[in-house]
Amino acid sequence: MSLSWLLETDSKSLRSVNGSRRNSVSSLVSSSSASSNLSHLEEDSWILWGRIVNEWEDFRKKNEKQLKDLVRKGIPHHFRAIVWQLLCNAQNMPIKDQYSELLKMTSPCEKLIRRDIARTYPEHDFFKEDSLGQEVLFNVMKAYSLVDREVGYCQGSAFIVGLLLMQMPEEEAFCVFVKLMQDYRLRELFKPSMAELGLCMYQFEYMIQELLPDLHIHFQAQSFHTSMYASSWFLTIFLTSFPLPVATRIFDIFMLEGLEIVFRVGLAILQMNQAELIQLDMEGMLQYFQRVIPHQLESGPDKVILAAYNVKYNAKKMKKLEKEYTTIKTKEMEEQVEIKRLRTENRLLKQRIDTLEKESASLADRLIQGQVTRAQEAEETYLVMRELATVRQQSEEATAQLELAQSTIRDLQQRPLLKGIPRYTEESILQLERELVQARLKEAESQCALKEMQDKILDIEKRNTSLPDDTNVVRLQEELIAVKLREAEAVMGLKELRQQVRDLEEHWQRHLARTAGRWKDNPRKNAVSELQDELMSVRLREAEAQAELRETRQRMMELETQNQIHSNQLRRAEQEGRGFQERVTVLTAQNKGLHIQLQEIKRKQAEIECKNKEEVMAVRLREADNIAAMAELQQQISELEIQKEEGKVQGQLNNTDSSQYIRDLKDQIAELKHEIRCLKGQRGSSMSNQPAFDGIHIVNHYIPDDESYHSSDEDTGVGKTPSHLDHQHSSISRIRLHPSLGLGDTDSEGDDDGQGLVLSVPPIGTHKHTTV
Repeated sequence: MSLSWLLETDSKSLRSVNGSRRNSVSSLVSSSSASSNLSHLEEDSWILWGRIVNEWEDFRKKNEKQLKDLVRKGIPHHFRAIVWQLLCNAQNMPIKDQYSELLKMTSPCEKLIRRDIARTYPEHDFFKEDSLGQEVLFNVMKAYSLVDREVGYCQGSAFIVGLLLMQMPEEEAFCVFVKLMQDYRLRELFKPSMAELGLCMYQFEYMIQELLPDLHIHFQAQSFHTSMYASSWFLTIFLTSFPLPVATRIFDIFMLEGLEIVFRVGLAILQMNQAELIQLDMEGMLQYFQRVIPHQLESGPDKVILAAYNVKYNAKKMKKLEKEYTTIKTKEMEEQVEIKRLRTENRLLKQRIDTLEKESASLADRLIQGQVTRAQEAEETYLVMRELATVRQQSEEATAQLELAQSTIRDLQQRPLLKGIPRYTEESILQLERELVQARLKEAESQCALKEMQDKILDIEKRNTSLPDDTNVVRLQEELIAVKLREAEAVMGLKELRQQVRDLEEHWQRHLARTAGRWKDNPRKNAVSELQDELMSVRLREAEAQAELRETRQRMMELETQNQIHSNQLRRAEQEGRGFQERVTVLTAQNKGLHIQLQEIKRKQAEIECKNKEEVMAVRLREADNIAAMAELQQQISELEIQKEEGKVQGQLNNTDSSQYIRDLKDQIAELKHEIRCLKGQRGSSMSNQPAFDGIHIVNHYIPDDESYHSSDEDTGVGKTPSHLDHQHSSISRIRLHPSLGLGDTDSEGDDDGQGLVLSVPPIGTHKHTTV
């Protein structure tokens, strides 16, 4: 099956193949005709690859093993551009038409791309400073960063794009790069998370452990991780690690087999250098990978590629490792989420604890301040009460004296006056009156002092009532009173003990005085003295026992006081704990309410997203219907155009006038145009974001009966002269229909941009095929 059949089955492939082969195969023909010193082997290889390109689909299906062998041996330089496009199916991508529009837009990654351009192939002539290579590399990287905003720009991708630009124009390089990112796992490698790179490192390390256990043990001992030397292999397909010719040969195989060749070549490099690497430390191994290994490969890639295909590679095992890695990463993510949740809860609990501690400290400060204030007021009250008692006592004494004086005055007034002593009586009366006046003055002073004390008491009581009501202060006052009572009891007991000690000392002194002359007394007195001594000893033991009893009581009172204080503290702590529990309950209820609200919001959001998806699907279905209707109308236009051309040719052959027939066809085309405009008006509301219709490209291929079936202009690039190509071009006349659906002039034969409707009219006696 030839390439012409491929072009008939897919009209869009013709447009991309036109541009790509015009840039690659035509240059190949010119270079092959100009260079006469090539060897026969190279000429045979070129002829073989030319046949493969012409019959690509058929050859790839029937001779897949042979194609793999040829790619592993290397693709000729002049065929790389077209073969790479065919290997990744990038020759018919609609995104190519958007490339020029993307270059007019602004990308947020432009500064990063400009910064890294100078670091990409700095020694290559095509990418020298301020060269065309740097400009087209910037264009391709900018366009992709706009197409895939999630990935944007990653530094290693510039080397892959640079290699593509060495082989093909920038539009085709852009399409191939997009295909590589989508279908060759490169997009996952270049994502910000680089999850695919971690998977590759995990698989590669497992293969080293299985196939090169000694080297793996040495790497582990030196803490030489796989990512330290192998990450650039996967990100740039060896373009930054190996010489460019070697990396290009590996890239040929990568375009056919994918990342498998990277695993194989990496393990082959480690196998070939295992003995040297085991003898080096970590720094030495890094230097060896950067300098020695690239120098080894300067002789050519055949040796390492042959060793790579001797490496055991089990695709099923790699799939199993991928599942294991996914499971591990899922568990790690779950653990990270759980750790994050616990850290958040811990932070919230710490904040709550700090808040509660601050509140507790504030309450303790308020309690202590209240206690201090109460104690000061109690002390002031005690002093005032003492002064009041003194004043009352003085007032009572003055009142008693006053009453005594008044009673004396009454007695003197009632007593009959003596004639002999009238002068004495008057003096005594005056003296009594003076004493009465002084007593009344003292009474007035006492009443004033009493009033002042009462005012002070009222003032203190007002100040006391103005303080915040706190039941704890009352309890503390009760405790203080109880402690003072116990202290008073202890002081009284101490006084009694001291009195008993003094009594005992007196008895002891008397006892010593008696016993001083005991030897002179008679036995009867001595017996009495002994009894007195025993009595004294009993009294001493009794005093000691009472002292111990008092001391025990004192200790018991102290323990009871401490117990009561601890009980009060415990009761206050329980009250604070109950308050904290109530607050925790309230906060928990609030948290549950917020959680329920959050779930409700999430549910509503999910419903809104489902509705949006349904609306988008409905819009897409309407768009698909409109597109199908337009395609049918365009097909009818194409058939009418073909009928018109056939009628015109037949009219010329029969020398008949076909103008009426052509006018009828034009009328039908005008009606179809009107219907298309109506459909476009209907699509305007629902397809405002869709790209505009770019017309239909119809090509009629005419082949004589006795010739094989070939493509019109590019399939003759191998084995035919340029004059033969010109002859075939001149034998075909075309009519182009542009997006405005007007009939093109027959003079636009040489325009191969693929943007209109092209009708190819064959000469007489040829077969005809029409492609839409």
